[in-house]
Formats: sequence, structure tokens, C-alpha cells
Amino acid sequence: MKMNEARMPVLVGCGQITDRRGPADASSPVGLMAEAARRAAIDSGPGEAMLKAIDTVVAVELIVDSPETGSGARGMYKNVPQTVCNLLQIDPPTKFYTRSGGNTPQMLVNRFSQDIAQGRTGTVLLTGAEALKSMIGRLKQGLPMNGWSDDPGGEPELLGDFRPPVTEHERDFGLHLPSTCYPLFENALRGKNGWSLEEHRRRLGELFQRYCEVAAENPLSWFPALHTAQEIATPSDTNRYVGFPYTKYLNSVIQTNQGAALILTSLARARELGVSEDRMVYLHGCGDANDIWNVTDRVNFHSSPAIRAIGEQAFAMAGKTVEDMDFFDIYSCFPSAVQIACDELGIALDDPRGLTVTGGLPYFGGPGNNYVMHSIATMMDRLREKPGTFGLLNANGWFVTKHALGIYSTTPLQRPWQREDPASYQQSILNQDHPSFTEDPEGPARVETYTVLHTRKGVERGLIVGRLEDGTRFLAETPSTSEVLQNLMQRDALGMRGTVSKLDGKNIFIPV
Repeated sequence: MKMNEARMPVLVGCGQITDRRGPADASSPVGLMAEAARRAAIDSGPGEAMLKAIDTVVAVELIVDSPETGSGARGMYKNVPQTVCNLLQIDPPTKFYTRSGGNTPQMLVNRFSQDIAQGRTGTVLLTGAEALKSMIGRLKQGLPMNGWSDDPGGEPELLGDFRPPVTEHERDFGLHLPSTCYPLFENALRGKNGWSLEEHRRRLGELFQRYCEVAAENPLSWFPALHTAQEIATPSDTNRYVGFPYTKYLNSVIQTNQGAALILTSLARARELGVSEDRMVYLHGCGDANDIWNVTDRVNFHSSPAIRAIGEQAFAMAGKTVEDMDFFDIYSCFPSAVQIACDELGIALDDPRGLTVTGGLPYFGGPGNNYVMHSIATMMDRLREKPGTFGLLNANGWFVTKHALGIYSTTPLQRPWQREDPASYQQSILNQDHPSFTEDPEGPARVETYTVLHTRKGVERGLIVGRLEDGTRFLAETPSTSEVLQNLMQRDALGMRGTVSKLDGKNIFIPV
């Protein structure tokens, strides 16, 4: 079939910025979005002409605008994409503002590539940023917040999945916090792999040391310092536990000042604007899917049927296998996210090709919902440096909940661009058998997975996902005595027996 260049999507520009200036001088998040967009336009070649050609602007949601954060700064920018357009002095007819989720940037590339392939969109600017470090710094120093709010009029069209990420019951136990939820996956993975506590700690350090080494060489990294595997995984005065077995160095860092942007258009439009062939990067394969939405309803806590499905879809669409990839960026908010994705995609954790092009969310930086905009931009640069190579990256939203994947190359596609409708494989993921759940457990039980949560002051509470004798799943806390909490961290508590009941309105699991 003859290729229609007007229906062939292609990425032509990328821009990134890391603003390390102090709170008094650093840019606002919308300022970072606009600057990243300018850099993407320059990167594409035409510069200002490319900005003027944009007909669709999509801004990734700021963390403070997510209802789940309960931030008092929510809505400080009444219409984020319009404010960005005003800063860029452009006024395209279509403007979107997205819902939260780390899957968002890749989902946007997939969705708007399809729009271009179907002739519904021409040239799209995708941009996002966070400036939480500066915002918090300004508040602490009592600096005025002038320039950190705007009401340009109008309302953007909203884009994304607007379901709450957790149930009220899950929220009561803190599962709306990634730092609470991901350690539950991690301890389940340890059980699946049969690792001892010490072997597990060693493997976590070795896994994220590889990410840290890449970040140390990346000039855009928020934390370019190099840490050893032992330093990363061992608790210390500067590296406290957050949610056992995760230390601070194993957690994504959201307080950064970073922005990134991409420009996506058709091959015909790119050539019309004078974009050089060596700037063009093509999306060869992609996929989007959700796992069973609520964490307490999952099949288990160590796998992702959705990642497996979108991997199969993306490789089939690209006509490639994992062995054909030259670069990876595996989403790394926490080690469990990396391990689950690698397991489902068939990538070894010690793959010599490496698992990141940026350095990952704990070291490069985790600017809210926009990290993957950075990983796509960095992947574009790597592929341009080595024309003809291929790169794969995945994106993860909420709690191994929402997923997107992309396979990229400078190699032009020799066929019309067409992806499988995600709805065609989504329902089969949701239909998988999974345990029933109760909010009111009572009786003999065992631990399915668990964590011990810490604050800056020290150990706080034990949290378990348990099973009753009939297999029904439940959430509970443990007694907050030092003996119980230390025991959970010093021995393997997976499968631990006990009893669960409601005390003072809260589910409490008492180990035997």
C-alpha cells in the first residue's frame, strides 16, 4: 500500500530544561513549559515557523492540580495550555489539559499519532513541567508568588481518565501515596523470586546503581551524584527508610524544576516546513492499557497483564522483538515498577544495553506526570546519534495501573501508520480472575504482602495485604509496637499467620 505522507506521524522536535536556580530566580512551571517548547521548535529546525504551524497544544497536568494531592495551590493557573500559548505568542484552535498519570506523555504521542494518521490533527505541541522545588522554596522563604498564577480566560478541553485512583477504603490505609503502595509490590516480588532479605537488598542496590550511573553522566539530571549499590539500598542517617524495603534513594524525587516538550506532525508538513530528515523520529509501535484499576482487586502484586499486552501489541505493530532494541527506558519511580515491566517485556535486569537513557526518576528526577516527556526527548537524541537504531520505553501511571509503550527509530516506516484499537485488548485484561475483597475481615489470616512505613522521625506503622482462610483479600495495619514492626523488617513476613479483626474502627492484623 502506498504511503500517504500527509498521514504519516513523525516527531520532529524535542526540548528539555532543568532549572537549578534558587527559588527567587527559578522559573514557574508554565515558564518551563514554554521554554521547553521553544527549545523543541529550535531543535526541529524551523524554529518560530514551527511554533506558528502548531494547531494543537497539550499541557500535562501539574501535580498541584491533581485532586488527590489536596493541594491548596490547585487551580493557581486557571487554563494552563492557554497561559503557555500566551507565553509563546501563539493561538492554536485546539488546547488540552490532561489528567494525572505518569503514562500521560507516551499516551499522548500514541493518541495524537493516530489523529495525524486519520487526518484529524496537523501539528501538535506536547509540553509539561514541574517546579515544586522552587514553589516550596518560595513558600518557605516567604517570597511573593507573583507570576505563579494566571487566569487568561476560557477553559481547556480535558483529556484522560478521570476515575479516582483508589477507593475510599484504600485511601484510609494510605494507598493513594505511591511511597506506601509500591513497597507492597516489592515485597511480593521478593516472594515470587525466592530471595532472602539480604539478597533482595543487594539486588535493589545493584539495579538502581545502574540507573544512578547514567544520571551521573546526564547534564540534565537533578541529582547527578554517583552512589554505590550499598549506599542506595542501606538505610543510614542520610538515606532513611520510607516504606520498607525502600530507602530514600530508591524513591522517585518529585521536588525538581524540570520541563520537556515534543513536537509531532505529519511527514508532509515536516518537509513543507523544511525539517531535515536527520531530525525525524518515527513511532514504529505502541500500546495503551490499564491493569485492573484498584490495587486491592489485582490478580497479584508481582505482575502486570497490561504491560504484557501492550508489549505484544507494540512489537507486533513494529515488526520487531525485544532483541532488536538498542536502547531502553524502563519507568523507574520505584524498583518494583522496573522489575514488573522487565519481567513482562522479557528484559533482563542486568541487560548490557542498560535500562535507562536518562538516569531514572530517583536520580534524573521525577517531575510529576511529565517524566516520560523527558525520556522520549532523550530517546530521540540517542536515536539521532545512531541512525537506524531502535529504542523502547514504557510509561506507568498511578500504581502499576495505567500503561503506555512506544518503540521509536529514525528509520522511516514503509507502510501506513496504524495501531490496534486499545479497546480490542483492554477488556480481556480486566476479565482476569482475581481474589474477592472485604473491607471487614474477621478471623484467621495470613500475610500476602506488606510494608513498614516510616516518617522522618522513625518507624510509623505496619501495613499488610492479607488473605482470610477462604482466600478473600483484605487490608489491615499491625500493632504499632517496636517488637512487631522490627520483626516485620528483620524476618520474612510473607505468609505469616495471625488473626484479623476490627479494633476501634480499623482492621488490625495480630501476628501469631
